[in-house]
Amino acid sequence: MHCGCTAQARKGAKQQMSVSPEKFLDGLNAAELKPLVSSKWVVPCSNRRIAPRERLLSRMTAERRRCCFVLQSPAGYGKTTSLAAWCRALVPFGYDVAWFSLDASDNDPGVWLDYLLTSVGRVNPAISREAMLMQGFGNNQDGLERAVIALVRGIVQHRRELVIAFDDAHHLTDPRILEALQWLLDYAPANLHLAFASRGPIPLSMDRLRAQDQTLELSHADLRLSPEEAESFLKTQLGEVDAASARRLNDLTDGWVSGLQLFSLSLKKKRRATTSGAIDLAIQEHVRDAGTFAVYFEREVLSKLAPAELDLLTRAAACDRFCASLCAALFVRDVPERGGMVNRLARLEGDNLFITPLNQSGQETWYRLHPLLRQTLLERFESWSDGTRREVHACARQWFLEHGYLGEAVHHALKAGEPALAAALIEQCAQTLFLGGQMRTLAALVRQLPQAQVQSSLNLRIWMARQQLFHMEPDACAAGLDALDADLPPQRAAERFTVLVLRGALAIQRDDANLAMSLLPKLLDPPPSADAVTLAGRNNVLSWIYMQRGEFQAARDIQDDHAHPRDAEAAPLIGTGAGVLMGRCFVGLSHALEGQMIQAERTYRAVLREAERHGRAANQSACVAAVLLGEVLYEQNQTEAARELLERRADVFERVAVADVVLRGMLVLSGARWVAGHRLDSFAWLERLEDHGTATGLSRLVGISLAAQVFRRLSNNEYDVASGCLARLQALVAATPERDARSFDGLRYAARAAAIRHQMATGDLEQAALQLDALIDYCEAHGRQGHVAPLRLQRAVVDMKLGRAAQARTNMVTALSMGHRMGLLRSLLDADAGALDLIAEFARQAPFDSVLAFYIERLQAAAPRVADELASRGRTKPRPADGMRALSERELDVMKLLAEALSTKKIARALGLSPETVKWHLTNIYGKLGVSGRDEAVERMRDLAAH
Repeated sequence: MHCGCTAQARKGAKQQMSVSPEKFLDGLNAAELKPLVSSKWVVPCSNRRIAPRERLLSRMTAERRRCCFVLQSPAGYGKTTSLAAWCRALVPFGYDVAWFSLDASDNDPGVWLDYLLTSVGRVNPAISREAMLMQGFGNNQDGLERAVIALVRGIVQHRRELVIAFDDAHHLTDPRILEALQWLLDYAPANLHLAFASRGPIPLSMDRLRAQDQTLELSHADLRLSPEEAESFLKTQLGEVDAASARRLNDLTDGWVSGLQLFSLSLKKKRRATTSGAIDLAIQEHVRDAGTFAVYFEREVLSKLAPAELDLLTRAAACDRFCASLCAALFVRDVPERGGMVNRLARLEGDNLFITPLNQSGQETWYRLHPLLRQTLLERFESWSDGTRREVHACARQWFLEHGYLGEAVHHALKAGEPALAAALIEQCAQTLFLGGQMRTLAALVRQLPQAQVQSSLNLRIWMARQQLFHMEPDACAAGLDALDADLPPQRAAERFTVLVLRGALAIQRDDANLAMSLLPKLLDPPPSADAVTLAGRNNVLSWIYMQRGEFQAARDIQDDHAHPRDAEAAPLIGTGAGVLMGRCFVGLSHALEGQMIQAERTYRAVLREAERHGRAANQSACVAAVLLGEVLYEQNQTEAARELLERRADVFERVAVADVVLRGMLVLSGARWVAGHRLDSFAWLERLEDHGTATGLSRLVGISLAAQVFRRLSNNEYDVASGCLARLQALVAATPERDARSFDGLRYAARAAAIRHQMATGDLEQAALQLDALIDYCEAHGRQGHVAPLRLQRAVVDMKLGRAAQARTNMVTALSMGHRMGLLRSLLDADAGALDLIAEFARQAPFDSVLAFYIERLQAAAPRVADELASRGRTKPRPADGMRALSERELDVMKLLAEALSTKKIARALGLSPETVKWHLTNIYGKLGVSGRDEAVERMRDLAAH
C-alpha cells in the first residue's frame, strides 16, 4: 500500500463510479483489508503542548488498585488526555492496558463487543480467545452475558493487572451494552480495572463498589485546571503571562481547558501581545462553555484561517480520523501533494488548533479533531451541496479502500450514495472475514446496508446463511436457504452447491443423520466452479456422514492433505468450521469412535497446538480439539486433567460445537466429577446436557443423558429413580423416528445399554445376556469397537453370575485384548463395579499372558483412585477461616438452594437470575470456601453450621 494520493482520487468520484462496482473492485486484494479501525484501540499519543496534570495524575496513580474509575465532565476538560496519560503512567507498575475509543457507530452490541475483545486481545490473545467464540450468538442478553463471563475468566487466567479504558463512553446508550458493562463491573476479578471518560453520567449501578471504596469518580471540579496549572498551560501557549491575568482567565473559564486553549489561539491569531490588557480584552468575550464555543470559534479562529486551511479542516471533519495522504486525497481538484499536507497538518497541530495526534502507523501520523471543533466544522460541511459532500465521501472511500481499511471504506461508500459499491465491497471481502473468524464483523458490515441491497445480492445472502449457521441460528438459516433455493437460477451451479453444503452442515447441527445422508449423492458431485470454502465444508460434512455409517477410513480419506481445498495462494484453509483443522478434528473423532484412543490423542494434540498458533481464525477448532482431547484424557483415567481442560470451556463448546462434541464434553465432565466422588456435580452436568438437548431439540443428547443418569442412579442404589429415568428414555425412543439403517443410532444404543444395566442390577440376567449379544452384534456391524470392549466385559460378568465360567473367561479375554489394543481404561472401569474382582479371580485360577497381565495391572492401579478421592476429600484443600462470612447475601441465597440439591436452572428460576449468573456465583462460592464443586460446598456449609 502506498502513502501518496492516488490517481483515481484525483480524477474525482464521478469518474471513479463511471464503471460497474465489479469492474471498479477488480484486482482488489481482500486479504489486505482490515475491517476494524486500529486507532480505536491505541492509547492516544502524548500531546506535549498540553501542560501535564501532575496533581490529577498522581491521585489516579495512587488509587490504581480500585476497580472502577470515572472521569465525567463536559467536552473540553481534558478527559481523554488525562486518561491516556494515566494509562501510560501505569505501565511501569506492571499494568496492561486495553484502550477503546468509542464513537456513535460503536453503539451496537456486536460492534462494541468486537472492538472490546480485539482491544483486550492485543494485550494477550489468550484473554479473549474463548469470548471471541461466544460473541457471535445473537445480540440477545444470554449470548452477551456468556461472552462477558468468558472474557472475565480469561482475565482471571491472565494474572497481571489489566485496565480496560473506555474513552467517550457517553456514546454507549444501547441497554444491551450497558447491561454487559454492568456485568463486567459485577463480575470483575481483583486484577481487572475499568475506566470511563464520559461527558455525562455513566448509567451503571456502582453503589456496591462505592460501599467497598472501589471507585474513583472525578467530575469537572476535579478535572478543571488549578490556577498554577492554568498559568503553566498559558505560558506554554503564549510565553510569559503574569499570574494575576492567568488566574482571572482561569476563573472565567472555570478551569475549562478548551476555553483557555481557545483564548490562547485567538490571541495568537490576532497577534495581540500577551499583556494584562490584551487578556482582559479576551476575558470580555465570556467564552466559558460549549454553548458559546462554536460562535466564538467561527468568528475568532475559523474566519481568520486561510481559505485552503479552512477547506482542509472542513473536509477532514467528514472523517472520524485523518492523516496527510488522506487529506490530500479528499480534494477532487487542485490536489495538494502529500509532503505539503504533512507540513500543513504539523503547523496546524503546532498552532494548537484543536488537532490531536492519535498514533503513528508506518509513515503516517493519524489525527482527530477536538469534538467541539469537529461539531462546528460538520455544520459547515453540511451546508455544502449534496454533490460536493458525496464527492468528499467518495474520495475518502477510495483512499480507505486502497489503504486496506474496509470498515471505513464501506461507511464512506454509503455516505457517498454508493450502496451497490458498498455491497460489492463487503461481498468481495466476505470470505477473508469468514476465514479470519470475524463472522460478527461481517454481519455488522452487512447490517449497514439498505435491506433491499442485501436482498438483491445472492452471494451476500449466502454469507449471511453461513453466519447464521456458525452462530447456531438454525431456524433463520433454514429459512434463508429455502429462500435462496427459490431465487437462485439453475445456471448458478456453484451457488446452488454451496446451499446444498450448508443444508448438510445444518443437518449435522440439528443431528439429523437421515437428512444428511439423503444429500450424500449430490455432495459427491461438486461443480467445477465450486469455491474452496464450499469444498472444504463439503469435505467435513462428508466426514461426519461417513462416521455415522461406520465408514471411518472413508471419513479420514476425504481429509487427505492432497485432496483438501486450498485458497488462492495454494495454502490450506485453516479457520472456521470449514477449515482443515476442523477436518482433522473429525479425523481424530473417527479414531475415537472406533475406540482407537491413542491415535485420536495424537491428532487432537497436534490440532490444538496449531489452532492456538493461528489465533482468532482457528478459535473454534481449538475449542473442539480441546473437548475431544478431554475425552481421551478421561479415557486414560486422567480425570482431573480432563476436568480442568473442559470445565472453563463448557459455556463455549456448548455454543460453538456440533452435538457430538457437546455430548462428549458434558459426559466427560460428569464422569470426572463422579470419579472424584462429587455426586451432585456429576448429576448437574447430566442435567445440563439434558437441558441443552431439550432446548436445541436434539433428542439423542437428551436420551444419552437419561441413560447416564440410569447408570449413576443404579450405582447409588436408587432403583426407583433409575427406573423412572429408564421409562422416560424409552418413551423418548418411541417418539423419535429411527435413523437410516446404515447409520449408528446413538439414541437407541443408549436406551438398550441402559436397559441392560437395569436388568443386571435387578437380577434379570438371562434377558441381559440376550440383549448384550444383540447389542454387541449391532456395534460390530457399525464399527463401534470402542463400545464392544465394555459390552464384552459386561457379558463376562453376566456369564459368571449364570455359572458359565468358561464363556465368561472367553468374553473377559476378548474385552481385555480389545481394551489394551485400543488404549481403553475408563470404559472398562465404568462398565461394571464387579468387573475388576472377576478379573482378579480369573487371574488366580489361571494367569493371563504377560501383555494382558500388564494391562490388568494398569486397570487395577487406576481403580483405587475413586476410593482415594473420596477418602481425601476435605483434607487436601485449604478451608478459609472466615467460611460463610466471606459470602455475599446473594451467594448465601444460592448456597441455601444448592443445599437442597436444586439444579442450576432451578436455582436461577427461584432467584430470578439467569443460569449464567448462578454459575458465576457458584464459581465465586467455591473459591471463597476453598472447595472444587457442589458436593464439597454443601459439605462445607454443613460443617460450618454444626460449629
